[in-house]
Amino acid sequence: MMIETEEQQFMDLIEKVRGQADKFRLLSYTEKIFYQDAVAFFEHGKGYFEKRFFWTSADQDFSIVGLGSVFRFIGEQDRFMDVERQWKDCLSSIYIENPYQIPGTGPVLMGGFSFHEDDQPDEIWELFENNEMVLPEIVLTNYQGESYITHHIPILLDQTIDEVIGMLKEQRVHMLRPLMNRTQARCILKQNVAPEEWKELVKAATEEIKKGLFSKVVLARELRTTYDRDLSQSAVLMNLMEEQHQSYIYAIENGDACFVGASPERLVKVEDNHLLSTCLAGTAPRGETAEEDKKIGQDLLEDEKNLQEHAFVVEMIRQAVEACCDEVDIPEKPALLPLKNLQHLYTPVRGELKEGKTLLHVVKRLHPTPALGGEPREQALEFIKHHERLNRGWYAGPVGWMDASGNGEFAVAIRSALLNGNQASLFAGCGIVKDSDPEKEYKETEMKLMPMLSALGGSS
Repeated sequence: MMIETEEQQFMDLIEKVRGQADKFRLLSYTEKIFYQDAVAFFEHGKGYFEKRFFWTSADQDFSIVGLGSVFRFIGEQDRFMDVERQWKDCLSSIYIENPYQIPGTGPVLMGGFSFHEDDQPDEIWELFENNEMVLPEIVLTNYQGESYITHHIPILLDQTIDEVIGMLKEQRVHMLRPLMNRTQARCILKQNVAPEEWKELVKAATEEIKKGLFSKVVLARELRTTYDRDLSQSAVLMNLMEEQHQSYIYAIENGDACFVGASPERLVKVEDNHLLSTCLAGTAPRGETAEEDKKIGQDLLEDEKNLQEHAFVVEMIRQAVEACCDEVDIPEKPALLPLKNLQHLYTPVRGELKEGKTLLHVVKRLHPTPALGGEPREQALEFIKHHERLNRGWYAGPVGWMDASGNGEFAVAIRSALLNGNQASLFAGCGIVKDSDPEKEYKETEMKLMPMLSALGGSS
């Protein structure tokens, strides 16, 4: 674990913090270690910890893995601000020993929020709270080719220092190992849930839009798949990391269920008080040749339906960010964001957080964006809640992390699946406007399901 002098310093630190047990409940201790593979670390936590968390950012060499749970924050009324208050209270009781100014080191909350604030979980979401952010027992942070490990150690006066050291050594021997193999499952059954009902719902939504009840609504559907063996979350993560280079790869495990995905859509990132949000709406396939791909992309940039859908998102994000930031910068026109299977209209939004505003203030204002809910927001959400067959659970909700320094990042949990044993539920949605065609929208959801289907083990 440590060389002898470092071990002695660590023992002295524990003794020092125990001397202030009336003030501190927890010691957060961060150390730089030899580089560790994030997926291997995640895999070796299986069975050892009931909760596991995985995150890899799309735009830099950065990943966080959290294992176990020291504190859980379940937001209730005004759930985002409730978690924010609990987090601040918790931080006041943690003694932080972290010599590194690296985002994602030290105390880090990981988790997310359901799409609807007051959903009643069904059988597939029964192991997930409507929202939960967790301070893990152990955090591995990989940043620009370097690895850092943070232990969160309760100040237990009935546990000897030697016992604490022994526990940490045992955990490290178990976790800091290479990943030896990857078990790939094969899909043996695929079932689209009520496809004709979904197409009828799209038709009904366009009729409501023409009546002027709302201008856009996002409708999602579910695909259920069965495999020839239990799905390996680590194999799925490795597949996604190999195939979806520009996406946020995430996994949140509770007991036997694991919510995993590869989202191209950042909700918001904060680092050193600098904010970056992303407007991502409007979708087209990739071409089979460079010439075809260029034409499809140019058509997307000129397509009225997709530009209208994108403009809804840009305006909503502008209003939310301006409420929390100074010096907001937004390009006038969208660009293309090409992914492996799809390309999207993309507009970045940048700003500086106002004093007193935090990452969760922005998440609260942004969720759900028109790209996941609709416009106007309340009317669209009301339609979704009363007419959409799917229980979204955490699909399309904010998932991510935040540290004690105010840094953090949340993505929108799309291109996702909920895994349980040898079965998975996959989710995809699309924006419906007045001229939407049910068959075309259904095909768009089929496109959006492809990356996750591939990562899970193909189609039957």
